[in-house]
Amino acid sequence: MIAHVARRVMVTLPTLLGILIASFFLLHMLPGDPARAVLGQRASEENVRVYRQQAGLDRPLHQQLLSYLDDLAHGEFGTSHRTSQSVASELKVRIPATMELALAAMLLATVVGVSLGILASIRPHGPLDLACLVVALVGVSIPIFWLGFLLQRLFAGELNMLPFGGRMDVTWEGFRPITGFFVIDAALYYRSPALLADVLAHLALPAFVLATVPTALIARITRATMMETLKQDYMRTAKAKGAGPASVVLKHGLRNALIPILTAVTTQFGYLLGGAVLTETIFGWPGLGRYVIESIDILDARPLQASVLFIASAFVLVNLLTDLSYSLVDPRLRRRGAP
Repeated sequence: MIAHVARRVMVTLPTLLGILIASFFLLHMLPGDPARAVLGQRASEENVRVYRQQAGLDRPLHQQLLSYLDDLAHGEFGTSHRTSQSVASELKVRIPATMELALAAMLLATVVGVSLGILASIRPHGPLDLACLVVALVGVSIPIFWLGFLLQRLFAGELNMLPFGGRMDVTWEGFRPITGFFVIDAALYYRSPALLADVLAHLALPAFVLATVPTALIARITRATMMETLKQDYMRTAKAKGAGPASVVLKHGLRNALIPILTAVTTQFGYLLGGAVLTETIFGWPGLGRYVIESIDILDARPLQASVLFIASAFVLVNLLTDLSYSLVDPRLRRRGAP
């Protein structure tokens, strides 16, 4: 087990290094001048030259890359040209916001998607199966930006039930986040039901919008996997022994169908971290996705490089944990000598 973990970690390190170097050169190939983007198009040539020299933008790309790698080795991500703030300090605020949104969306997608998939597999080609298919098609087909604006207009505008955006109401001026996860801070540290309700209200719409695509995919994969599992001989044996319908489906069926479902869930979570750009922009969510958009506007390379590195690292880590969890889900893998 330990040897396998070590091998997988050693494989992921070159992958992350390759992503880091590729993203560095690709970002520097974008059209435009970062100095002009920061100072404005009316800035004089002398001011642009001085800024480029101070920011190190006049050096050859390989020297800039070596400088960036040296900063990473010391735990630094450089300074944002846009805000003149340390990128590391900004990521400490942005990353928890995106993680909270992605976790909420993934929890919703998993519960709804797996439930719909199981119900559809029990009675294939029936009304529930048809409803599951409709939900899957709608979830995949509707553009996130259109759904976000539609729900904003309905629930925040017409019905006035939920806020338009942000993470919390501006009236909570004394709030100081402890962990960066507002739900945890409100529930465990401040222990304020009113604050928790406000945080959850702000989280509801963006989490629902972000969960639409993974819900559809998880539902279809769960349905297909469960239908195949329910046809196996051991399922008929379980029924013959007198096991109840719920026990047959959940204990014997779902447990043996978990690996494809687990793969779908964890893979979609990795995609959510990178796919939250539109959702965060629509709802004014101060997370990593919105940070990327703000940085792209002025070609701010350091925040973009740090964001790409974090998303890639999270995706690789999720896939590593998924691979290692297979043996916990399916004991047959342990008996075969798998990790």
